[in-house]
Amino acid sequence: MILLVQTPVVSASDSLLVAYSPLVLALAIVFGYLFGSLSFAIIVAKSRGVDIRNVGSGNPGATNVKRALGKGAGNLVFALDCLKGFIPAFWPMLFWGDESGLLGALGLAGSILGHSFPIFYGFKGGKGVATTMGGLLALMPVVLLAGVVGWLLVFSAFRVVSVASIVFGVLLPLSAWGLQNWKHEWAINILGQDASGTSELLLASLISILILVRHRANISRLFRGEEFSFKK
Repeated sequence: MILLVQTPVVSASDSLLVAYSPLVLALAIVFGYLFGSLSFAIIVAKSRGVDIRNVGSGNPGATNVKRALGKGAGNLVFALDCLKGFIPAFWPMLFWGDESGLLGALGLAGSILGHSFPIFYGFKGGKGVATTMGGLLALMPVVLLAGVVGWLLVFSAFRVVSVASIVFGVLLPLSAWGLQNWKHEWAINILGQDASGTSELLLASLISILILVRHRANISRLFRGEEFSFKK
């Protein structure tokens, strides 16, 4: 079957980078994008008679659902959004094992783009933080752990999700860089070329930039002192 053909290329370090057919690469990113385009915030809120795009901040994400409909609905959306990132990043491991990293990275990239710019909802989606968390759980769990710890500390201190999410985004490339320089043996090199962690740093940096860009409205509200929070 041409779809599954792999051509191993030996690098200078004698590790393998699998050369996938263009169809397989396209499948990974298209599946990720279409799955990511399912807005669970809109679906869950509509099941309860609410158009989440017309409530609160108007953002179709777990945080706005939680503010509008309570913890149960918000946590459900958060879990489903995490799953949107995890499945596209993880499924290639079932077929290609340790050499699946490139497909997983493309799947996660597609899912984040689908969540942020969903084809089913006029390309107006959420921020992509929960989807990123789910995908990084499969691809870069140590990097994710650093980001989540930062998120929890900042949210506990300020009770503002956007601030915690921005810090989460900033920490991703910093923690990937830390692994690359100090604990590269902990890294899971997603391209399978070497143990330097360069591919993790690149992916984390691109995700970080997208998270910051998607939070530009929140940053403006923060400067105006108008940002939404969970302060009692």
